[in-house]
Amino acid sequence: MTSLACYLGDDRKQKHATTSGIQHTTLAAICAAMFQSLPRSDQRRKGAEYVYGLLAADGRKSIRNMAALFGGRAAEQRLHHFVCSSTWDWVPVRHALSQFMVRAAPPQAWVVRPMIIPKAGDHSVGVDRRFLSDMGHVVNAQHAIGVWAASEELRTPLNWRLRLSPAWVEDKERRVQAAIPDGFISKSIGDGAVDAFLQMTACGGLPVRPIILDARDLDVAGTVGTLREAGVPFLVRLPGAVRLAVTDSALTGHHADVLPAHHIMRAARHLRRPAVWRGGGDAMPHTCLVAGVQVRLPGDAAPASLLATAEIGEDWPGQLWLTNLTNCDAAALIRLTGLMVRVDEDFEEIADQVGLRDFVGRSFAGWHRHVTLASAAYAVSVLTHRENAAVDHVS
Repeated sequence: MTSLACYLGDDRKQKHATTSGIQHTTLAAICAAMFQSLPRSDQRRKGAEYVYGLLAADGRKSIRNMAALFGGRAAEQRLHHFVCSSTWDWVPVRHALSQFMVRAAPPQAWVVRPMIIPKAGDHSVGVDRRFLSDMGHVVNAQHAIGVWAASEELRTPLNWRLRLSPAWVEDKERRVQAAIPDGFISKSIGDGAVDAFLQMTACGGLPVRPIILDARDLDVAGTVGTLREAGVPFLVRLPGAVRLAVTDSALTGHHADVLPAHHIMRAARHLRRPAVWRGGGDAMPHTCLVAGVQVRLPGDAAPASLLATAEIGEDWPGQLWLTNLTNCDAAALIRLTGLMVRVDEDFEEIADQVGLRDFVGRSFAGWHRHVTLASAAYAVSVLTHRENAAVDHVS
C-alpha cells in the first residue's frame, strides 16, 4: 500500500493532520487510484496535497488555508496553479475515482441532485440570480448538478456539471474570461442532469443501476424521453399535476383518460399496502403505504409504472414517482428512493467540511478541478467513517 508520505513528500507534513490513521490509508489509496492519468509525479503530489488540505485545513477550504499546511506562500502559488492554470484533464481523474468507489462500496442507484453555491459577486463562472422554489426566493448563485453513487451503506459524489445560462455562453467576453470551452452550450436543468449522468457512464466500467432524480421542476416528458433513448433504468419524482394515461387493468373505467398523476393515485387508493421505510441516517425503520399503477406518458407508447407513497395517517398520495422498472416490486422501488433522502442528509453534513462549495476562482476548468478533488475528499470522509464505525463495532 502506497503511504500518504509518498504523495506529500515528507512525513513531517502529517503533523498538521486532524485526520485519523485510517483516513491517511484511505487517502493514499484513493490518490494512487485517481491520479494515475497524471503523467508527472509533481502533479500527483499536488493533487494529493490539495485533497489532504480539503480534509485537514481549518475553516473555509480556501487555497490559502490549505497551503498553510504545506509551507505558506510558495505552496499557495503551487496549489493555485495546479487547480486554476494547469492543463490536466479532470474527466479521467473522476472516472478513476468512480471505479475506485464502485469497488469499495457497490452502488444500488445513481442519485442526481442539484448543488446551489451562493455567491456575493457576479464574476465567478456561471453565477446568476435565480429563483429557487424550495427556498422561496431569488439567490445569487452558481447552480451545479452532481451524480452520487448511493447505497444504504455509503453515498459519495462522482461527477458534476456546472449550469451556464445563455447570459454566460452567448457573451463572448464572459466566455473568454472564464475560459468556457467552445463546445459548451446552455442546457435546461433537466438536460444538464441527464448529461451529468450519461457523461459519467460513457467512460464504461460502471454498473448499470437506476438513476434517481427529482423532476418536479423539470420537463418530465423531455427528461424521461432522453433517459429512455439512452436505455437507462430510472426512478423520477413527479409533480402531482403531470398528466399520464392509465393502462392498468386494476383501474377499470380510466383507460380512456389522461389524468393528473395525483388523481390517478387517488383512484388507486384501494391498491395501497404497507411497506417498511427508512427515512435516512440512523433512523429506525417505520411503515408507510405504497401503491403502483401501470401508465404511460401521452405520446409515448413505452410502459411505465406510477408509484405513490404516504405516511400512515397522512393524505394520500404523498410522493409520486415514475419508473420504467415495470416488473419490480413497488415497495422495493419506493425503498430505493429513500437513498435520495440519505444523499441530502450526507450533503448537509459533509459538503462544507470538504469544501465542495468553497472554490472562489473564476475559471470553468478551475471550478471543475476543484469539485473533482473535493469529491475525492468527500469519498475519503465517508470511507473513513465506515472504517471507524467498523473498528468501534469490533472493540
